[in-house]
Amino acid sequence: MNGPLSVATIVVALVLAAWLLLRAALNRAPSRFDLLATAVLGALVAVLVLVAVVGLFGDHRPSDTATFGGYLITTIAFAPVAIYLARMEPTRWGNLILGVACLVLPVLVLRLQQIASVTVA
Repeated sequence: MNGPLSVATIVVALVLAAWLLLRAALNRAPSRFDLLATAVLGALVAVLVLVAVVGLFGDHRPSDTATFGGYLITTIAFAPVAIYLARMEPTRWGNLILGVACLVLPVLVLRLQQIASVTVA
C-alpha cells in the first residue's frame, strides 16, 4: 500500500485541487478539462484500490479489515460522486466541489496506508 502509486495519487490530487480551487476563486465553472482531469484521478485511485484489494488476499492483512474495506469503498466512490455533483452544479461551486474532493482523497489514501501498515501476524 505504501509506494510510488500512493505518492503519485496524493501529488496528482493536491495539484489538481490547487488548480480547481483557483478556478473556483476566479468564478469559473467546471470545464470539460476539469471533469476529465478529475476522472483521470479517479482512474488512478481505482488502480490504487485494486492493488489494495489484491493485497488483502496476501499474507499481510490489516488488523481491522472492515474499516479498511469501508475506506476502500469511500475512496473509490469519492471522485465519481464529485464529478456527478459538479455536473449538476455548472457554476463556480462545481469547481469547489471538485477541489474539495481532491483535497479529501489524499487524506483517504493516507488513512488507507495507516490501516494497512497495522497488520495481523
